[in-house]
Amino acid sequence: MEYNLADLFESVVDVVPDREALVYVDHPGTGAERRLTYAGLDAAANRIAHHLLDAGLEPGEHLGLHLYNGVEYLQTVLGCLKARIVPVNVNYRYVEEELVHLYRDADLAALVFDAEFTERVAGALPRTEGLRHLVRVGTPPEGAPRLDAVPFADAEAAASSGRGFAPRSGDDQFIIYTGGTTGMPKGVMWRQEDLFFSGLGGGAPTGEPVSSPGELAERVAAGGDGITFFPTPPLMHGTSTLTAFIGFNFGQRVVLHRKFVPHEVLRTIEREKVTSVSLVGDAMLRPLIDALSGPLKGCDLSSVFSVSSSGAIMSETVRAQFAALAPNVLLLNNFGSSESGFNGTATEDSGPDKGFRLRVNSRTAVVDPATHEPVKPGEPGRIAQRGHVPLGYYNDPVKTAETFFRRDGERWVLLGDMATVDEDGIVTVLGRGSQCINTGGEKVYPEEVEQALKSHPDVYDALVAGVADRRWGNRVAAVVQPRAGAAAPTLEDLRSHCRGRLAGYKIPRRLVITEEIQRSPSGKADYRWARAVASGPGPGRDADPEPTPRD
Repeated sequence: MEYNLADLFESVVDVVPDREALVYVDHPGTGAERRLTYAGLDAAANRIAHHLLDAGLEPGEHLGLHLYNGVEYLQTVLGCLKARIVPVNVNYRYVEEELVHLYRDADLAALVFDAEFTERVAGALPRTEGLRHLVRVGTPPEGAPRLDAVPFADAEAAASSGRGFAPRSGDDQFIIYTGGTTGMPKGVMWRQEDLFFSGLGGGAPTGEPVSSPGELAERVAAGGDGITFFPTPPLMHGTSTLTAFIGFNFGQRVVLHRKFVPHEVLRTIEREKVTSVSLVGDAMLRPLIDALSGPLKGCDLSSVFSVSSSGAIMSETVRAQFAALAPNVLLLNNFGSSESGFNGTATEDSGPDKGFRLRVNSRTAVVDPATHEPVKPGEPGRIAQRGHVPLGYYNDPVKTAETFFRRDGERWVLLGDMATVDEDGIVTVLGRGSQCINTGGEKVYPEEVEQALKSHPDVYDALVAGVADRRWGNRVAAVVQPRAGAAAPTLEDLRSHCRGRLAGYKIPRRLVITEEIQRSPSGKADYRWARAVASGPGPGRDADPEPTPRD
């Protein structure tokens, strides 16, 4: 038995078949829910796997998941893995043109989609020649285009609930599409064995990885239950799907909501005795704080051991606010990516003063992006990871050659994050190199400025981008969402607040106030939007007058 995700899941099912595996709340607040045991989830995944094979899909072909959170999402991922079909996540916010790119770039042969997206799917299909099999979850809205799609319920009903699949391999693939906030998305190709060790911690993210595939089931059989994982972001983002699989690898329970509704998230935590909550930065933690400070004051969070964030940082200010409301909960700023899995966790002293500091695993290093050699302490470089890393980007040999390399006989992946490392091995993340603002030759990383801005009491959320400047090349601009009920801060208010926290050249010189910061459904920053807003007309004003252009 190799480290194949479907084999590993089945080994857990076989030792705890009657244990509850998945709790899904369809419409928070209505009481509509589904509960599946491990045996029940296994049978459900078998049905969709057999349906796909019976429909003519071949091992190695790609299937897109264009879905909101739900049982069908994880059931289909597991079904794909069982049938050796490659699952591909689809961002449900994409419009028609973006969908055409992803469907074509990923060479999708099949698509499982939510009925709500029927019109967008129908618009993309004529330009997606290879997509030949559709499965629809739910009932299309009235007036939606007619598609030759099999209803998910019919697909399940007509297929076998037994296993009976061909042998699998640790080389079977899992593709995670990423990067839609700064450019067209890219498909990260993982061998399942590599994903198991890098993205799922080898079956024990906080301890020693399993030494053999069989040990996973042995650990589950020897242990008990009582842990409940609650990935609150959309499953279409790799982190949430991987969090669910971590829960399954432990033989524990996973809770899902269709969408992130802060009040209902807290009620579910209380009702289901959730142990571990995952989210994405301040954009998700702040609304929970607002609910705990208001209508859900006194909500019982005693079962919660940890709240972890990946994909965006929980700022020092927001962490302090949450800690005052739930002092016994461990807050973890985790660092990782679709290309590397998990890299490390922020130190206790991370914050605006010292930066985003990480204790990284032994496979992570800071290297010179040109020579790929480790940098000296204090010198800037890019974060890289070795060993269990992806094969590359699907359909993109140029980007693969730029990002993946070999050194000392091992495969490495070069991430986009700039960082330094100190004598003790603590890594300080400077920010994404692609978002770095060059102002008069000085480099400014937006994340650092955003942390300082969000520590202002009247700032609810903020994004920072560079806007064109005749004198300096670029100037630092802030797009700020004020806290509800607070007066919108002025540029001078924010500059004064930042002076004791940032070097002068990092302090914003332009401010645009907005009613709401635009982020992805998981809370990740949308820097294309921020740059457009910061560059356009708005109520902000520049700290320095524009230089007069020469004739």
